[in-house]
Amino acid sequence: MKKSIKFLPLILVLLVCACFAFAACGETDDEGKLDLTDSSKVLVAYFSATGNTEKAAGYIAQETGGTLYEIVPQIPYTEDDLKYYTDCRADKEQNDPLARPAISGSVEDMASYEVIFLGYPIWHGQAPKIIYTFLESYGFSGKTIIPFCTSASSGMGNSANNLHGLVSGATWLSGERFASNVAQSAVQNWLNGLTY
Repeated sequence: MKKSIKFLPLILVLLVCACFAFAACGETDDEGKLDLTDSSKVLVAYFSATGNTEKAAGYIAQETGGTLYEIVPQIPYTEDDLKYYTDCRADKEQNDPLARPAISGSVEDMASYEVIFLGYPIWHGQAPKIIYTFLESYGFSGKTIIPFCTSASSGMGNSANNLHGLVSGATWLSGERFASNVAQSAVQNWLNGLTY
């Protein structure tokens, strides 16, 4: 009986340590999970020339309840503008570091959004220059930006990394590339795995 009492303090210390360990594990699992519960603070901004990125953006808005905003060029892109490698409008813009196509309209009350999903197609391995225009038109300090793109074959590449320098004070999450015929389930899986 005396031996049992002798080890009681040690047992109590081990139990307390175990409780702290389990609590810490619980915090780690939750920590870093992107909070999308307040849909009023989520903006899904996208540019889509052919409808593929619009489809992905629509799924994201549907899943998060966020506000959908289309980045509309002041001068719409025609089929001829998108005939790549023919010295078309898209080719010229992508080859010009200073190109900033004008946007028609603007986001109302950008300050109210905390999480920005930013979508675009891949043009010559990069985001279209109208995305540069969008990022340079607002302040994103304190916001979280999550890029996503669509393409038939190209990956995301350095497209998102090249956008980082256009804004300051924002948190950038890893982006995702979706196929042109993206399924809603693929978008769901990506959103479920988003972490800081």
